[in-house]
Amino acid sequence: MKLFKWDEMPEEHVHELFSRRFVSGEQMTMARIFLKKGCLVPTHNHESEQLTTVFTGALKFLIDGQEIVVRDGETLLIPAFVYHSAEALEDTNEMDIFSPIRVDWIEGTDDYLRLKK
Repeated sequence: MKLFKWDEMPEEHVHELFSRRFVSGEQMTMARIFLKKGCLVPTHNHESEQLTTVFTGALKFLIDGQEIVVRDGETLLIPAFVYHSAEALEDTNEMDIFSPIRVDWIEGTDDYLRLKK
């Protein structure tokens, strides 16, 4: 058992439009993500199933050619290995849950995120 306090966790500033705090267990990663309006998360995929919940703001996803906007109080499920991208339509505060864990985040090999778009 381990207790995490989000406000006490270091915030990683991936670039000026994208920052995050995340924790991982043995089988899942949970992240608080902060995107400024206009931030683009490039098209990518991963072995993790992903749940994205928007607390404030709005994210426009492109998934298999389909556009979907996720707003306050909504959660989107993205299956494993499905290519997707996202754009912050507003300043956005959201949470992602991934299973299995995001090894690329832990190891810092998530280069697709590190380029400001």
